[in-house]
Formats: sequence, structure tokens, C-alpha cells
Amino acid sequence: MNSLSPVNQGPLNAYRARVAEGLLHPDPAQAHAAETLQNLWRILRGYDPQPTLSAPRGLFGRLFGGKRGSGDLAAPPGTPEGLYLVGAVGRGKSMLMDLFFETAEVARKRRIHFHAFMQEAHQRIHRWKQSHPGSDDPIPPLADAIAGEAALLCFDEFQVHDITDAMILGRLFEALFARGVVVVATSNTAPQDLFKGKPGRDAFLPFIALIQSRVEVLHLESAQDYRRERIRGMPTWHHPLDGRAERALDAAFLELTGTARGTPTSLQVLGRPVPIAEAARGVARLDFDAVCGQALGPADYLAIATHFHTLVLDGIPRLGPENFDRARRFITLVDALYEHRCKLVASAETGPDELYERGDNAAMFERTASRLMEMQSQEYLGLPHLP
Repeated sequence: MNSLSPVNQGPLNAYRARVAEGLLHPDPAQAHAAETLQNLWRILRGYDPQPTLSAPRGLFGRLFGGKRGSGDLAAPPGTPEGLYLVGAVGRGKSMLMDLFFETAEVARKRRIHFHAFMQEAHQRIHRWKQSHPGSDDPIPPLADAIAGEAALLCFDEFQVHDITDAMILGRLFEALFARGVVVVATSNTAPQDLFKGKPGRDAFLPFIALIQSRVEVLHLESAQDYRRERIRGMPTWHHPLDGRAERALDAAFLELTGTARGTPTSLQVLGRPVPIAEAARGVARLDFDAVCGQALGPADYLAIATHFHTLVLDGIPRLGPENFDRARRFITLVDALYEHRCKLVASAETGPDELYERGDNAAMFERTASRLMEMQSQEYLGLPHLP
């Protein structure tokens, strides 16, 4: 790559190049955010702190009952502040952070969806406890491992809904900041509103104060919802099941996420994982057999509908009495998607009205077919997702 290419000149230049090429519409709010990210890009060039363990017990060690300290509250001198980019859905937050991440000249960096990061943290804690029976505190070694992997952590869709996450976040982030880690995050929720209305939030307030002390909060005030604009006008139902339909779903996923393939992840529902084959930027891609051929229920489909703004679903077969279990699950899935205005891009053997034409329960499927037709309308595609 040419050393003078926009990618090697920081996120602002990369953003301006995309606008000049017609890939992005000019947007003053996005341009301002790109300028802020450019300043951080300059500060972080060559950033490579050498993490050191901190012995004193920090604030969150006292608040959350840690027996050993996770590190001092203060970051090492000279540690740059991170950035917390907050705004409504579809305003380009993830796109801007990705431009920053791609151009960041930091040897150790990582970009990850915040939900996936927390799942990984819980798994690491579980493994550490299994291999260190009787030991008192997994947070310092966890922070050591994360800080050793990345001096820059970029989180997409920073959000806290789970009390288990809330109880470890304070100590973990205190320890990461103490080891010089810089955090850049996107979120639909301002820091002061995280975990709002949840039981135990008072104990979570020091974490909010910590975040606000270590990141600059920037509100992206763009008036345009680019996410909805991308899907409006896009064909969302493709049949029959052939190579053309598969290519159409590939193209839709790429258009909605900016990447050809997503990352495997899972959702925790009632204490068990629901695997998601591919996910990126709020879009999930699943095969019909994986989502309706398994013993999933309403809670699982609700989790999918609320966590993702769009579901790309491959391979819906003809349905009937011979595979009614799958049909029943599909009906429940569609209801969850519809109620939460989750968008559906699908490939199927035939159109919605012909999916379940005969036999018992065909009349029951009529409402589902009607909803599937409505979900293809420009009016529905223009509705905001209800997470």
C-alpha cells in the first residue's frame, strides 16, 4: 500500500477519500467525529505501553469485594484518553470507529463487539478458576492477559444489560486502565445512562465515573439514519433456493455490514448459549435449520430479535404438517422479529403465501405470511429497530 494513501494518513483522510469517491454522503457530524478520531490517531502513533502489575487494592476492589487489588485507579502517566462515540442507530458510529481502527498505528490492537468481549471474559474467568482452585481473584491475571494482547481496545455496541457483567466491569476496566489500555467504543447509550433502571445500579455508578474519567464522550448528532437507508429499496425475499438467491444474501450481508463474512458468536439465554453462525454490525446470518430445526423457543427468538437489527436467513423450505415443528418455530421467530421491527432478508423455496399452503394449520400460517409480506414493505423497512 502506498505510504501516502488515505489509510496511512489517519481516519479523517480515509473518511474524506470515501466521500470523494461517492461511497459516503457528506455529513458534518460524521466529519467532526472523524476529526476527533484523527487527533487520537496522532496521539496513539507508536503507542506501546509495557503493562506492569499493581499491588495496591483499587477502588473497585473495595467496592466489589476483591481480596487482591486489580490495580490503581489512575492510569500510568501519559496514558491517552480514549473516546466513547454515542448516537442513535445507523448514524455511522461503527463505520467511523472501523476507519480509526484500520488506520491506527498501534502494534497491539483489537476490535471486538462488546457482547462478545464480555462472553470471552466470563469464559476466561471460568477457565482460570478451574485451573487455580482456591485462588482468590481472577481479575488481575485476566487484565494482564487482555492488556498483553492489546494496548488499544475498540468496542462496538458498548452496552450493559446483565448484572453479572455489571459486577465485574468496574474492577476489570480499572485494571485495564491501570495497565495503560486505551478504549474506543461506540454505543447507543450515553455513559450516564448505562444499566439505568436495573437492580444494583447504585453499585455500578463508580464504573460510570471511571469511564467518564478515561474517555472523551462525543455525541454523533447526525440527522440521517444510514442503516435504514441502506436496507430501504433492497429486495429482502429471494426465491427459489438457488445460486442467485444465495448470492443475493451474500450481497445484502456485505451491503449492511461492510464485510463479506461475520464473526461467530452466541447469545446467552436463560444460562445457555444460542450460537450465531455469523454476526457483524448488528446483523446476524443464520441457516433456517440452525434457527428453526433446533429445540429453540420464544426466549431464544426474542434474544435474536432484540440483539440484532437485521437477520439474514438462508434456506427456508416449504412447510407443512410433515415438518410442523419447524413451521411452529418459524412462526414464533417471525412474531418476535415483527414485534421488535427486526428486518429480515431471506432465501426461500417460494414466496411467503406459498410456504404453507396445505394441511392442518395452514390457516394459522396465514398471519405469518401476511407479516412476511409486510416486512418487505418500505414502510416496515423504514421503522426503527426496538432493541
